[in-house]
Amino acid sequence: MKRRARQKKLRAGRSLNLILWFAFTLFALVIILLFLALQSLLIGIQYRDETLTSMKRAGADAADVLASHPADPVLWREVRNIEEAYDVRIRILTPDGSVIDSNGYGDEKYPEIVEQLKNKLAEGEDEVVVSDVSSIGYVTAVRAQPYYLYLSSSIARIHALESNLRWFSLAAGLFSVVLAFVASGFVAMLITKPVTEVTERAKELARGHFDLDFKRDYYCMEIAELSDALDYAREEISKADAMQKELIANVSHDFKTPLTMIKAYASMIAEISGEDKEKRNAHAKIIIDEADRLTSLVEDVLDLSKLRAGVGVHAPAVFNLSDLVYMIAERFDYLRETQGYNFVMEIEEEQYAFADRERIGQVIYNLISNAVNYTGADKRVTVCLKGVEGGARLEVGDTGAGIPPEQLEHIWDRYYRLQETHKLPVQGTGLGLSIVKGILVRQGCPFGALSQLGKGSTFWVEFPQPPEDRETGGASEEGRGEKQA
Repeated sequence: MKRRARQKKLRAGRSLNLILWFAFTLFALVIILLFLALQSLLIGIQYRDETLTSMKRAGADAADVLASHPADPVLWREVRNIEEAYDVRIRILTPDGSVIDSNGYGDEKYPEIVEQLKNKLAEGEDEVVVSDVSSIGYVTAVRAQPYYLYLSSSIARIHALESNLRWFSLAAGLFSVVLAFVASGFVAMLITKPVTEVTERAKELARGHFDLDFKRDYYCMEIAELSDALDYAREEISKADAMQKELIANVSHDFKTPLTMIKAYASMIAEISGEDKEKRNAHAKIIIDEADRLTSLVEDVLDLSKLRAGVGVHAPAVFNLSDLVYMIAERFDYLRETQGYNFVMEIEEEQYAFADRERIGQVIYNLISNAVNYTGADKRVTVCLKGVEGGARLEVGDTGAGIPPEQLEHIWDRYYRLQETHKLPVQGTGLGLSIVKGILVRQGCPFGALSQLGKGSTFWVEFPQPPEDRETGGASEEGRGEKQA
């Protein structure tokens, strides 16, 4: 089965160079054959047209001679001169089709031709053209004379000319095909060479070599654009690879610390504090806290994976945004009581949003948690919700060191964390803001960040006004109920 699949792949994987080479050569061959066929046809038509024109002029001259010398020996001398001058044969026909020559009536007769001419005369025409495989004939009446002129010319010469031309054209065609074959091979190689180069570098990129440079001065705009796109992809993949390695290091460290503590305090419970209820409960609480921290880390990684994969139910509804912000902020009250954090709440009542309430709650939690981690020594965090034109705007600010302008656009990237040292210990994997971005993009909510070095940062989200056909009464009561609970 594998061998058959490999052979099928080999048959399907034809070289672009070979395909272009064959296509160019075939195209050139078709053009040459068409040219030879048209050339032969047009030469024959042109020769016949020119011969007929020459015969008409010869007939006009012979008619003039016949009209001026109807029965004079000068007639035949002039006729012979016209025959030599126009390379035709001239016969003078009587009304019954007989031929008159210098000795009187000849033996030849052309009654059918004369009859055709008479019919043409009856239709208002004064000439007849007849032809066969060996000659072209032209018959016309003589004005004021009871005679007809029959001029003929052999077409044997055109057959000889066509034969010679055919051999010459065949030789020229063979030479042109060979030339086209060589030229098309060169052109195909010229076209496919940059594609091959880009492909080889793309393979190196797939092997994890990020120090490549795809940009070249390509003559083809499409290949230049492809190389630019691959170079951009290389930069992004390189950045993501570095951030992913940092994530693995961060996650490994963050997992190792609570696991070590859980193991240590479990051993202490087993060996030291097992009989001391107060110490046992304290140690058990530390184990529970560290287990919760591990759970939070795992949930962050899973949430980000689901958002990137587009997995999860999106259930938008109208809800009371003011009540939701209050409810989320209350989860951080323990920091106010135990660590002295100061949460400044500026929440306008009766602000509504139309989105997935659970996901927006996750956004608010992550933004407040991020502000807690990065706020300054005063431990001040500001949460502001206000109505604006077209909806509501949430702002979460801190008083930390701020974000450098060159790093501001990267804070929403996966695994990204600021490298500066903060006075407060910063926990987390660097996934929080990436999760926020993924949720808000899917919900269709504008968002961003403002920051000044030394003065802190403010993260903002705008929630569009709910559609008019959505009721808000039920959502408001639900939110108040949760707040009271």
